[in-house]
Amino acid sequence: MTIRPPIAMLAELTHRCPLSCPYCSNPLELARQAQELDTETWVSVFRQAADLGVLQLHLSGGEPASRRDLVELVRAAREVGLYTNLITSGIGLSERRLQELDAAGLDHIQLSLQGTDAAMADEIGGYAGGFKRKMQVAEWIGAIGFPLTLNAVLHRRNLHQLPRAIEMAEDMGARRIEVATVQFHGWALKNRNALMPTREQAREADAIVREARIRLKGRLVIDYVPADYHSDYPKRCMGGWGTTGLNVTPEGKVLPCHAAESIPHLVFDNVKDASLHQIWYEGAAFQAYRGTDWMQEPCKSCERKTVDFGGCRCQAMAIVGDANATDPVCIKSPHHAALQAQTEAHATAEGSELVYRAAPGKTVPEPVE
Repeated sequence: MTIRPPIAMLAELTHRCPLSCPYCSNPLELARQAQELDTETWVSVFRQAADLGVLQLHLSGGEPASRRDLVELVRAAREVGLYTNLITSGIGLSERRLQELDAAGLDHIQLSLQGTDAAMADEIGGYAGGFKRKMQVAEWIGAIGFPLTLNAVLHRRNLHQLPRAIEMAEDMGARRIEVATVQFHGWALKNRNALMPTREQAREADAIVREARIRLKGRLVIDYVPADYHSDYPKRCMGGWGTTGLNVTPEGKVLPCHAAESIPHLVFDNVKDASLHQIWYEGAAFQAYRGTDWMQEPCKSCERKTVDFGGCRCQAMAIVGDANATDPVCIKSPHHAALQAQTEAHATAEGSELVYRAAPGKTVPEPVE
């Protein structure tokens, strides 16, 4: 198959984060600060990404604002022509730092939303005062004039807040809202009983999004990540494995998707040892599930195999224990009925407590200047 250059790169600058969200999709074992790539190495990676053909750079984490060199990194990315998007909780950003990011050339901000009121947002984020700080940051973003996407992460406990989340995106002057139903990877797998939406919630969310897209057409773009386990067909994960984007972890490993480390037999190259060009075109992890040659039945002979590429490899690994299997979300998978039964059990589990990455209830820290 013809391998085209990637369009986007997700740079996970750090795993450090002031929040303790129970749906975090980062790996269970987080990279420590001492393992993080230094400024010079990240700048080299950005230069290589631009040379490779990457157009969009998404700066993420953890919380990227935890990096004291964030402004320097944005400036370096813009100097090589990358469109820069900061994916942030807002915690750790001050008005002065946002102004410095604007001067450095930051193009766009994606602000996460754990809930539409303080009670919900602070419970889910695990930080007292987090929602208040986030709303202040949203005001600064609007005043400076950054293009804004609001990322509303939804699950069984807060899906009823979806209409208000869309209203908040309008109120903030956002150009886009990502309605992102929790995807169960990484730490989120520990919380399926607490976070799995019911089928009724999933169908109601579908209807709310359909109506809002019609009503707000031309005013607000709505991206929608539906409740995966309640679907009949899987999503086209990452646009197809190794076809449109790549991730670089805090310590420099290059992944075809953010959860790929959950597939134990894959070996990932590091930017310290090989160029992005070499990794993208020749890396074993990227070759593993490119195209369709790797597929088993029923994917191998399915008319949808170039539509969804068999679905999510990491999800097949997590649920079936075989990354080569058809994503069990697919109605054609022999594991689909069992997944539906599991999903119903998760969605109706009572009394399930949230399992946080860290103890909840801490006070929001002061911004990094």
